Parts: sequence; C-alpha cells; structure tokens
Amino acid sequence: LCCCEYVDRRGERNHLAACCCDCEDLDEGCERWLTCKSLPPGALERIADTVADRLRIPWFAGAVKINVSLVPPLVLLPVFLHVAALHFLLGLVILTSLPVVVLWYYYLTHRRKERTLFFLSLGLFSLGYMYYVFLQEVVPRGHVGYSQVVALTCGLILMLAALSRAKKDPGYLPIPASNEKSSHRGLPNKSVRGSSNGLHGITMSGAAIGRAVNGEAKGYSRMSAEEPEGVKKDWCTKCQLVRPARAGHCRLCGRCVRRLDHHCVWINSCVGEQNHQAFILALSFFMLTSVYGITLTLHTVCRGRTPFVALFYCPGAYSDYSSALSFTCVWYCAIVTAGMGYILLIQLLNISYNVTEREARLALRDNTGRRLLGGLVIDTGQYNRGFLCNWGHFLSLGSSPPQRSAEDIV
Repeated sequence: LCCCEYVDRRGERNHLAACCCDCEDLDEGCERWLTCKSLPPGALERIADTVADRLRIPWFAGAVKINVSLVPPLVLLPVFLHVAALHFLLGLVILTSLPVVVLWYYYLTHRRKERTLFFLSLGLFSLGYMYYVFLQEVVPRGHVGYSQVVALTCGLILMLAALSRAKKDPGYLPIPASNEKSSHRGLPNKSVRGSSNGLHGITMSGAAIGRAVNGEAKGYSRMSAEEPEGVKKDWCTKCQLVRPARAGHCRLCGRCVRRLDHHCVWINSCVGEQNHQAFILALSFFMLTSVYGITLTLHTVCRGRTPFVALFYCPGAYSDYSSALSFTCVWYCAIVTAGMGYILLIQLLNISYNVTEREARLALRDNTGRRLLGGLVIDTGQYNRGFLCNWGHFLSLGSSPPQRSAEDIV
C-alpha cells in the first residue's frame, strides 16, 4: 500500500483523497436535514462508523486509522484554557462546565459499556500541556530555581513510569482454546449449581473440567493459602473457566481478572492483582507532583501569599495574559487533583480493610457490608485481617505465583 492508501472496513482498497466521496448515508442525512425530515434508524451510527474509518493519517505501510476519542482533548483543552484566561467570569464558567462535561461523557460510555481512549488522552495531554505552560510562562519569571524544575520533572517521569506499568497485564486469566470451549459447552451441567453471579459450588468433577478446559493445572479451582475457609470459586459463563476467589469478569475488557478491583477509564484498563500496586504508585506520584507544581506556580504568580489563600484570592492574576493563563491552569490542575485525590483516598481505605471496589459494590447491592467512615469504605469482613496484615497482603500481590495444592499436582 502507498502511504495514503488503506483497506476500509468493507475490505476494499481506498485512498485518503477520496475521504469525502461515496458516502450515501451522509448525503441522505444532509438531504433530510435540509428538507426537515427525520433520519432513518441507525443512520447516525453508520455515518459515525464511516467517519471513524476514514479519519486516518499517512504512514509508511498505509494510512493509519486515528481513534476519534483521542482528538477532542488535543483540540479543545488548549482552546478552553486560553479562552478562560481572557476574563475571570469566562474562567469560572469554563472551569465549572469542564468537569460536568467529562462526567457526562463518562456516564454515557459507561452505560453503553464502551471502551474509549478519551480519558487517557485527556490525562496525558493535560500533563504535557500543564508542563509546557509551566516552562513557558512560570519559569521565565525567575522565581523558580533549577533544582525545583528538576524535581518537578523527575516526579512527572516517575509518574509516567508507574502509569506505564499500570497499563500492563492486570492479571488476566487465560482464555481456553476455541475447541476446548466448544467441547465444554456440550458437557452436562449436573456437577454445577446455578447462582446470580455465575455457577457456584463447583464439585470435584467440575473442578477437573475447569482444569481440563485451561489445558494445564493452574489451580484456579483450589483454595489459596491466604483465602478464608468457605470462600468458593465461581464459573464464568463468558470466558468459560473456573475463576479463583476475588476474581471477576470485566464487561469492558471481556476478560476475567485476578482480584479485580475496577476498570479504570483513566488508564483504559482493569486494575487487578498484577497492576494494583503500580496504579496506587502512579496516583501517589501524580498527587505529589501536581501539588508541588501548583505551589510553585502560585508562589510565582501571587507573591507574598500562601498557596491556599492565593488559590482563592490573587488580585494580580489577571493583570497580564501570562499570569491569567498560569492562574487558570492552576485552577484546572486543582480540580483534577481534587478528583484524583478522592480516588486515591478511597483506594487507600479499601486496601486498609482489604476490600476491592468490585467487592464493595457487590456488598452494597446485596446489603452484606458495613458502611464505615461516613460511607467512604464498605467493610465486607470477609478478608479483613487487620491494618498491618491487610497492607502486607497488598504489598505482596503478584510477587509470587500461586502455590499448587496436592489435588492439582495429582
């Protein structure tokens, strides 16, 4: 393929120059809009699919498709922040509406069970753009030292390294081969009992089937040493495998994850046994770096005031456009930091009580947990072994492979 050619979603060879050609759905939509007629069912979805398929950039082995959800943060965030820096009232309106729009888009995609790169793109571009504004507008004023810039840069690098680790495998359970899945679907269900969350109470024959499905004795039907007695495994009808205790199926990723905590839209991945520590580390580095950057900026823009007071009262912030842009970015960072701080607080409390976000939601649904600390944490009482033991268990996650029982070896 030429750098401007690509194979479209219909399997036909196409060219970037023909991006506006042969779009019957778009033509019909424009014609109906001009004649004040309603669109036929599914027309908007077909138009959106066509636009997403043709939105590409030239590349060496053919035009590469661009994810549409990546574009809005790259375009709209700088525009909104620059407009907000023009006047105090504009800044108030824009900085108030931005979280509302982000939450609306989150609930929209969450309801449709769709994966999107919008939040990851927004987070990474926000970090890059805030760092760029800091270097271009704050550092040249001469109130920030070289060592402070190096410290902020190191914090940003460490946060990105932890984020990169959190993006890796969260602890997916292996999916059985297609032929083994089809053979397992044909097996009788005499050895399992139904339940609302899958099929619980796997008998010895069901455990053997689960190991045969996985093709190897991984011990997914055994009891782990740290798991309390009486905790049963369950059967995932989607992945067709026996899950260990505390594992769950993510409807967005379509996979089962060991010790599933939640699906985080900010990293576009699940948080589970293998990446939960890196996720907490990334949040912690972000909080420290963000608070430090906000403090340095406020000390530069609002001289002679403490950061907390300067955040709400800085008379000279809008005296020039550079100060106004820096002050607007500080408020944007403060809003984001407050949201991430709340997420980090909930995570730390859950770890202290050895409960995952998924288990807390299930406990609320089934009314089986206790609300503590004003409802910030839901203690299920199932895995709580005390503060120190709970943190010791968390720090040892993913450090060693699960031990096999005698039954698995046989």
